[in-house]
Amino acid sequence: MRTFYLTMCVIGTVVPWVFFGFFFAANGPDLAYFMTSLFANGAVGGFSSDIMISIGVFWIWSFLDARTLGLRKWWLVLPAGAGVGLSLALPLYLFLRSGADQVQVRAQK
Repeated sequence: MRTFYLTMCVIGTVVPWVFFGFFFAANGPDLAYFMTSLFANGAVGGFSSDIMISIGVFWIWSFLDARTLGLRKWWLVLPAGAGVGLSLALPLYLFLRSGADQVQVRAQK
């Protein structure tokens, strides 16, 4: 599964940034316009709201889960989620978590 999670990290970074790249190439680095465009109509606004709520819930859950498991590199999901999105942050956390699971299994043997 770790290879799958890493593959999804790459795909989850590249695909959104292709679209972000087209946007910034056409409009320049105008972050205010970018934020406004996230809610340009009902369809886009609904999707953007869904993703923003999901990343917030994910950050809280992953923080608590990481604290329980003792994952020290949990904080990496914060810039991953803010800079790319849930498509990177989620598989990254699952990758980190799967490594902790493997360490726990080895420790139990």
